[in-house]
Parts: sequence; structure tokens; C-alpha cells
Amino acid sequence: MKRSYLAILLIISLIFSGYSQGKPAYELFNSNGKKAKYDKMIKDLAESDMVFFGEYHTNPISHWLQLEMSKSFYEVKGEKLFFGAEMFENGNQLVLDEYLQGFYKEDKMIPEITQMWGNYKTDYKPLLDFAKEKNLRFIATNIPRRYASMINKKGIEVLKELSPEALAMIGPDLETYFDPTVKAYAEMADMMGGHVPPNMLNIQTAQAAKDATMAHFSLKNFKKGDFLFHFEGSYHSNYGQGIIWWINKIRPGLNIKSVTTVMAAEWEEFEKEEKETIADYIIVVADSMTQTNR
Repeated sequence: MKRSYLAILLIISLIFSGYSQGKPAYELFNSNGKKAKYDKMIKDLAESDMVFFGEYHTNPISHWLQLEMSKSFYEVKGEKLFFGAEMFENGNQLVLDEYLQGFYKEDKMIPEITQMWGNYKTDYKPLLDFAKEKNLRFIATNIPRRYASMINKKGIEVLKELSPEALAMIGPDLETYFDPTVKAYAEMADMMGGHVPPNMLNIQTAQAAKDATMAHFSLKNFKKGDFLFHFEGSYHSNYGQGIIWWINKIRPGLNIKSVTTVMAAEWEEFEKEEKETIADYIIVVADSMTQTNR
């Protein structure tokens, strides 16, 4: 009887195992379009200087993997690991640093952070807590939203009206390298079809200001031997564009790799060239995946 019971349990476990394999929450691919193994991905990525993780902001698989990859990178890189994130504006760096150093509790930190994202507690708090636990740096890389809004309204000329203190929060390379014909920015106009607004150049410049600023603060806090793991919306790093394009312009020669998130239906529609160029590793998430609240 005991053997029969154990046999039944084994059959049930195999059945449920089959169901779980048939309904994966995500699949991991490399740029060759082949399925990749997590451990091999970590080993490969850890050999670079910087890794940019392009997320879908409300996708729970993105956020879970960000945390798991952070833990895995820490096992390899230790104190050389540090984080950067689009979700925190650089004007909040002092508050973040003081919180990470244990100067005050989180309930004192949160009210001091400007433009805190609505999904902080579910999606970004675990990353910040991990950095705090391991005594790792966490860099607020994004431009303050007010300055991106000003550029969107008045264009790049508005930089001449800002104080030195304000300019210190904006990537200083924006005027030098901004090019609206670069894929990431040209596509913004293409997506408008025949309805390109008169201020399209301003819109493109504002987007570039975010990328240039995140690139600037990523580099400002990086020294040889460091390992940066940066979190951003996938649009800011797909196809080697956005932040990665700016870093390669500002300081060429760094070994930069990327991870991105796509939905299964999107992945199926990609051409071979898109699959090969969008990122080094691609997280393909089930279309029916639930979302977090932002």
C-alpha cells in the first residue's frame, strides 16, 4: 500500500511538472534567438563593466529577475557591484545615500524623495533594501522631471536660462552629441505618422536629456573594476540605443551588455535581425502576465 501511495504521488508530481513546463511565466533567450540558461547568462554578463536591464515598468517578472540577478551578481562581484536606476532622479541622491547609511528609517526617507514612483514599494524597494543590506551604492541617475519638462516646452535653448546648480543635474554632453536622426529619437517621429507635432524636436531632445543624464551619472560613479547594474525602461537601452549610445559617445571602450523584456506575442512577430540586435539577453514574458500598479 505504501509503495502504491508513493507511486501515485510521483505520477501527480509529474503531471503538475508537465503543466508547469507547458505554462512558463517567462523564457530566456540570447541574441542568437536560442534559449539561454540563467547561470550562463550571469557568468557572461558579470564579465562586462555595465549591464543595462530594460524593464516593462509594471511587469512583475522584470522586477523579480532584477532582484534575483542582483543577488547572483553580488555572489560574483561582491562590493564591486553598484546599482543605477531611472526611477530615482539625481536630485534625490543625498537622501538615498543617507538612507542607505542608516541615518533614518524608510518612513522618513520616502517623504523626502521627489517624484517617487507609485510602484516603489512592490517593485523598487526590494532592490534598494538589498543594496542597503549589502552596503552597496545605489545611484539616482535620472534627470529631474521638471528640467525634462522645460526642455520639452522650450527646447535645448532653455539650458542657457538655468543656474549652474540646475545644469549639474542634467547630462553635460547633451548639447555636444544630441542627434535627432539616431534610431531611438528618429523613431519617435516615425511613430507619429503624418501627425508630427511642431515641437517634435523638443520632444526628442527631452527624451535624449533623460538618456544623456543617466549615462552621465552612470559614468560619474564608475571606476575601473566596478560593475554597474542599471534599471531602466526597455526603450532606454534596446538596440544599443538610449543610455548605451550616450555612454559609447562619452566614454567609448567600456564593455556594456544589456537585458530586455518583451511579451511573447511581440517576440513571435520579431524579424531575425530584431532578435539579434535588441539586447544580449531577452526575457520573453507570457502575454497573460498580471501587472503591478504604478
